[in-house]
Amino acid sequence: MAKDIQLLTLDLDNTLWDVDKIIIRAEKEMRQWLADAAPQSLDHYNQENLPSFRQQVVDRFPDKVHDLSFMRIEVLTLVMEAAGYEAQRSRDLADAAFDVFFQGRNRVEFFPGAVESLTELSARYTIIALTNGNADIERAGLSDWLSGAISSADVGKSKPSAEMFHAPLSQFGINAGQAIHIGDNPIDDVQGARNVGMHTVWVNLEGSSEPGDNAISPADETVLHKEVSHLNQLSTAIAEIAAG
Repeated sequence: MAKDIQLLTLDLDNTLWDVDKIIIRAEKEMRQWLADAAPQSLDHYNQENLPSFRQQVVDRFPDKVHDLSFMRIEVLTLVMEAAGYEAQRSRDLADAAFDVFFQGRNRVEFFPGAVESLTELSARYTIIALTNGNADIERAGLSDWLSGAISSADVGKSKPSAEMFHAPLSQFGINAGQAIHIGDNPIDDVQGARNVGMHTVWVNLEGSSEPGDNAISPADETVLHKEVSHLNQLSTAIAEIAAG
């Protein structure tokens, strides 16, 4: 029986691009900027001190732990203060350093097949990003295909929490059976979406078998699930779910 699919929700990091590679490059670019603009900060921006700074921010702003941009700026501010800069200068330097990082964070390199699949699917469906990360869809070059984005910072929760998946359903006024979630993480993406009744596509580019079929096995036979090993298979997987 055909499904009335009204919406595709799409994870970004490690679904459309290799986020670790991007973050490493963005961090390198930010450190180069710090070396010129705030060299004293590099004595404190290191693996020895960063966990303490992060914990201080978590303790001070527990309601912001899902907002990665906010957290990074606050950590950078503490780094600057520890380096001896006065309060306003610390804030200004932190904002500027984050801007450098964020430019690099949004300079993405799509996995093979991503652009082609997004072009094809966006001609048929409304697509929005549903992400625990802080990528900006306009800066990342996704605005031609996506109609919007919902992040963990917007919701105040992270996938696999039900609140993340209910957010787009509420926004578009549809039920879970009218939506398909696409993502790489079998727990955060697939299990989280299935728990609220959304159909799912697991983007398993690495051929992983962990955490195993039990994590994504159908709890409800009316909730359909597909797996792809290459992004050029997305359109077929979505069509098969839509066909029921």
